[in-house]
Amino acid sequence: MATTLLFPETEPYEHGLLDTGDGNLIYWESCGNPKGMPALVLHGGPGSGTSATARRYFDPSACRIVLFDQRNCGRSLPSAADIATDLSRNTTRHLLEDIERLRLLLGIDNWLLFGNSWGTTLALAYAEAHPARVRGMVLAGVTMTRRSEIDWLYRGMAPLFPEEWHRFSEAVPPQQRGDDMVGTYYRLLNHPDQVVRLKAARDWHDWESASILLADPSGRPRRWADPLYLLARARIVTHYFHHGAWLADGELLRNVARLAGIPGIMIHGRLDLEAPLVTAWELARAWPDAELVVLQRAAHSTAHPDISGAIVTATNKFRDRARK
Repeated sequence: MATTLLFPETEPYEHGLLDTGDGNLIYWESCGNPKGMPALVLHGGPGSGTSATARRYFDPSACRIVLFDQRNCGRSLPSAADIATDLSRNTTRHLLEDIERLRLLLGIDNWLLFGNSWGTTLALAYAEAHPARVRGMVLAGVTMTRRSEIDWLYRGMAPLFPEEWHRFSEAVPPQQRGDDMVGTYYRLLNHPDQVVRLKAARDWHDWESASILLADPSGRPRRWADPLYLLARARIVTHYFHHGAWLADGELLRNVARLAGIPGIMIHGRLDLEAPLVTAWELARAWPDAELVVLQRAAHSTAHPDISGAIVTATNKFRDRARK
């Protein structure tokens, strides 16, 4: 498919810290046109934090682009990199409540949701909980964080990367090895010794790099050079995956009827090993108002020009509908 260029870089016209009332401060920012179509960016991870690139998926002359860092990552406080930070108030339910607090703070009635990877799970959960607040969704690298998807990432994919899996599993102390790698790393990332936590964070991301480098030989994300970023992200990811994202298994697919009338565009790479196409395909079959766009050369990364171009094409469709 022809690649659509990203919009020019844009800076926030407002930003702040949203006090959740339970000890958390959520960083948020708004870019683009304050009177434009509201659009909310839900980043991946969990725990990856938002990025300036995500602003560029939307026409800044026509969209009010809202971004925020989910609890305990990015510029939100306190950071999960600090072992003293209690993650018990960082669950899917808490994130959904944060989104609603932000919507009310900004005086938005309904908005377009854009989610990538974990952000697609969060978008689906929010839309099913608050369908009247969602005018549409653009989802890239679709996940529903089912047990089978978590198991694929931390066991099923192992035969495709035997050397990397060997390093990942052997990095764990012998007495702690077992079938549940997520649980094992969850415990290591909450170890009282920071040296242990940092090593576990690097080992966790080294395994994740296996599929990333196959799809994008240009390298790991630049933010992964920061050890505190790795620690916060790995601690949050394992926190969510160890608890099944606090979603009943298959819950989002079972409740898809709640999305009736909400248009969606799902963008997925045929070569996506981190989130195999079957999840997006199953969701598309159950959600008649959604369109599935399969990109033959792309994998999971939104940095791939086919995926980023398809995201811009999709947000432009919603922009044009809002203008009518």
